[in-house]
Amino acid sequence: MSNSAQVIRPPNTLRMKVGGGFGAIDAKAIAKAEEALAAMASQFGQWLQDEIVKLDQAQAEIRAQGYTPATAEALYFRAHDLKGLGTTYQYPLVTRLAASLCRMMDDPEKRMHAPMMLVDAHIDAIRAVVRDGIQTDDHPTGRVLAETLEARVAEHRG
Repeated sequence: MSNSAQVIRPPNTLRMKVGGGFGAIDAKAIAKAEEALAAMASQFGQWLQDEIVKLDQAQAEIRAQGYTPATAEALYFRAHDLKGLGTTYQYPLVTRLAASLCRMMDDPEKRMHAPMMLVDAHIDAIRAVVRDGIQTDDHPTGRVLAETLEARVAEHRG
């Protein structure tokens, strides 16, 4: 009795469907994007300050109206924006701190149990690192801030 098997490999039509250049990197497009980003770099500081103002407003609304689902969600969206923009604006530490705040507030139901002291500590840390020009966690103060806040969030999330 012979065990002959035939392997049939169906053609990979995905490459043809996406234009055959799947995975190719257009160096000219990347260079053009980098040029555009460099041209805007002088505005990053102001744009980051604008985001901090929005974060401050969300915190002020919580103080004025209380910590409600609506005010908590507004704060979450501000933190989420900073998480996405911090590194673009040359402050990867802001991205890290905002990501920590987002982790604590991601789930809308658990968001309402976030300790305000810890929420405020994140906001204060973001404000402080921008004020003092601490852009990365290579800075000892930045690293300690990020690690401490992340540890508190981990404890809270249990």
